[in-house]
Amino acid sequence: MAARIVHFADLHLDAPFAWAEPRTSALRRANRRRALERVVALAVDERADAITCAGDLFEHDLVTPDTVEFLRRTFGDAGRPVLLAPGNHDWFGPESPYARARWPSNVHVFSEETPIAFDLSPGLRVWGIAHRGPATPRNLIAGIHADGAAVHLALAHASESRMLTWQGEGKQAHAPFVAEDLERAGIDLALLGHYHAPRDAERFSYPGNPDPLEFGEEGERGALLVTIADDGTLRRERHSVAVSEVHDVSVDVTGARDRDEVTAAVAAAVRELAGCVRTTLEGELGTDVQLDWRELAAAGPHLDGLVVRPGRLSWAYDLDAIRAEPTVRGAFLRDADGIQDPELRRRVVLTGLRALAGRDDLDVA
Repeated sequence: MAARIVHFADLHLDAPFAWAEPRTSALRRANRRRALERVVALAVDERADAITCAGDLFEHDLVTPDTVEFLRRTFGDAGRPVLLAPGNHDWFGPESPYARARWPSNVHVFSEETPIAFDLSPGLRVWGIAHRGPATPRNLIAGIHADGAAVHLALAHASESRMLTWQGEGKQAHAPFVAEDLERAGIDLALLGHYHAPRDAERFSYPGNPDPLEFGEEGERGALLVTIADDGTLRRERHSVAVSEVHDVSVDVTGARDRDEVTAAVAAAVRELAGCVRTTLEGELGTDVQLDWRELAAAGPHLDGLVVRPGRLSWAYDLDAIRAEPTVRGAFLRDADGIQDPELRRRVVLTGLRALAGRDDLDVA
């Protein structure tokens, strides 16, 4: 029964990276292919008996024929079984590449929401589940009824519902379940996808996306090497397979007197970095500073991509002096004093004063 499996999920091939310039988005998409090649290389190096993917391998509405051919070649060259369980972004349907492509004989695509058993070796059974649409509100894990002396694994794109808030805002639950469902189903370990943040529990693992998708991602994500011993015990090891470098940097621009000084501060902050960087500007600027976002985004020409955004940013206005002025802006400031919420009042004041001065960098407040 001893076996080794390399598991991954949420690669999102052909993701658009809409925030990036065309050159950067193309590079990031290419890096995702290289990450998959690293997953396969890990399986070869570790002499794994199989590779498993728990969904969101690609984007259903964006995947290109070239990407499908890349997948066929890469998986065909893996030299071992490759088990694929479609998720909500790469759901199985009649027009899906999962249904239309001629996959190599070593590739097995699970095509039903009803769990199907795949005997990977004597005494080792994998229960695979597919999404059949972009939204799956049902508990698919509950359909598993594993019995017998085998080690039973589940392969699914599914949401442990109590972890949803831990994943951050904007993440929807698909195929929701709770951890106790796995024990009731007779599953020893569920190899999952959907949550991009890596997480291990007694009976399930989320490997996280193999290559960075978003800025601000945390945790040791990548591919999971699962070792099943002869006595049925399980060991899990995480391996990084990322190609892209992604960094988040805070830049204090307090005291900058013009936009050139702001640009210089951003350039200094990213000088030693590589890959894609997101900088967040913080601090208090001189009142005459007018930010040029295109100029700031060009401050790291050696990078694959640079995003500059405002954080807690303000200008050094003498509000008491302005409030006492017999002017439109003085009257505006006195009216704004009636806003009860301090953060809202701050934003209204800064935006209004910038607008009255004819500035066009109003979003930074």
